[in-house]
Amino acid sequence: MNNINYPDLMMDAISELAEEERAYRTPPVPGLPDLRSVLADASPLPREAAFLGLAEDGLPVLLNLYDSIPGPILVSGDQACGKTRLLQTVARAAEFTHLSSDVQFSILTPHPNEWDGFQGSQHNTGIYAAQDSAINGFLQSLVDWAHNNKDNQQSILLLVDDIEALINTGQQTSQNLRWLLLRGPSRHVWPIVTVNAGRAKNIEVWLNFFRTRLFGRTSDINDASLLTGDPNKSLSELTAGSEFTLREGSNWLNLWVPAGV
Repeated sequence: MNNINYPDLMMDAISELAEEERAYRTPPVPGLPDLRSVLADASPLPREAAFLGLAEDGLPVLLNLYDSIPGPILVSGDQACGKTRLLQTVARAAEFTHLSSDVQFSILTPHPNEWDGFQGSQHNTGIYAAQDSAINGFLQSLVDWAHNNKDNQQSILLLVDDIEALINTGQQTSQNLRWLLLRGPSRHVWPIVTVNAGRAKNIEVWLNFFRTRLFGRTSDINDASLLTGDPNKSLSELTAGSEFTLREGSNWLNLWVPAGV
């Protein structure tokens, strides 16, 4: 399909696929390719493909927006591991590779200032602060849209930076978020959410919604065990700011966040 060699986990749709203030985030590793050049090399991407990162073999890691099997995606890791950069990469890649009539994104975050560069995008349906009173109304409208979106091929990427901050805003918000995690991908609403690894215990019951997970650098082995389900899996050697890993069956696939977001 368009001469793109998908990694097996995306072809089979079984991918295991609150960032703090900008000043505290680790910059990307020098020498990583620019996002524009990565996407240019991979072009043209299929209409249903959302870019997540760059695999070690140089191929793009893609999410099939028309296949709900992977479900919502959890991005975890320590402070400054690159969680917000990854979400921003997903959003920017959507701008570069899709028409806004095909793919749009919404952003819920404790730090809206980190997303200033996305304010004017035609693909952006809104940037909401975690404590914004309008969030519940927005999530309800997204649920209503998803209920009616049986045949429409448009997709919405729901980018939630720090799910813990969101679920603590009220019962109705939590209820709408829970519905979107359970039913959203089958109706082309794709929640991609982050959690600080050190605080994952606070939302442990919510972790069950995510069978697809991207893991950033996590220094504490207990946090890594909780998130991966593998007491022997270490995530402490991943490069903070740029490198993530995901499970593909019994194997692990590392991916990189390109520069230039």
